[in-house]
Amino acid sequence: MCDRLRMIRSELSMTQEDMARIIGIGKSALSMIETGRASLSERNRNILIQTLNVNPEWLESGTGAMFNEQFPERTFLKGSDRPVGSQSVPLYNVEGTAGLVPLFLDKASRQPVDYIHIPNLPKCDGAIYVVGDSMYPLLKSGDIVLYKQLNDINDIFWGDMYLLSIDIDGEEYITVKYIQKSDKEGCVRLVSQNVHHADKDVEISRIRALAFVKASIRMNSIR
Repeated sequence: MCDRLRMIRSELSMTQEDMARIIGIGKSALSMIETGRASLSERNRNILIQTLNVNPEWLESGTGAMFNEQFPERTFLKGSDRPVGSQSVPLYNVEGTAGLVPLFLDKASRQPVDYIHIPNLPKCDGAIYVVGDSMYPLLKSGDIVLYKQLNDINDIFWGDMYLLSIDIDGEEYITVKYIQKSDKEGCVRLVSQNVHHADKDVEISRIRALAFVKASIRMNSIR
């Protein structure tokens, strides 16, 4: 098991800090697992399977492919979320709608490119394709995120993942980030999953649209 954790990190070009952050333990605890002085918990094992698409058979015995060919949808639920048995979530082309702001303001006039049907998700307002690698390896460019629109910055849960539209010199910047409290007054801190992207403090007044990421779908190219 310890060798296989190092193999996963090597394959994904991840440091111990990267891996520890994803599975929610300290670097020293991960080091102990990788050197055989501690065992991988069932919770950590499930995170590797669900978040990094690791093949559970390979993780357990070393047989088969390291990663599954297809990645299932992932949900990011709150205790207050109530699953909806069946819903049609509209998938939008953000470029075609000229950004999140007009999409959020007038969803009725925007034509979806398709609809997504996944049972037992919490209520979602829409879905868009991810652009960029700031949330890699949790999300990669081309994946789909399903979101619930928020109207008040005070409704956020610190540390959770959000879809945002930010005003930068009069232009809209759309991104998916973790939102954390900032030491700077009137700001929030945007944190990436990708350690090569630095954290950034952004003035709350520059956030033009905000949505909680409820689920994501990994898009794989099978050749």
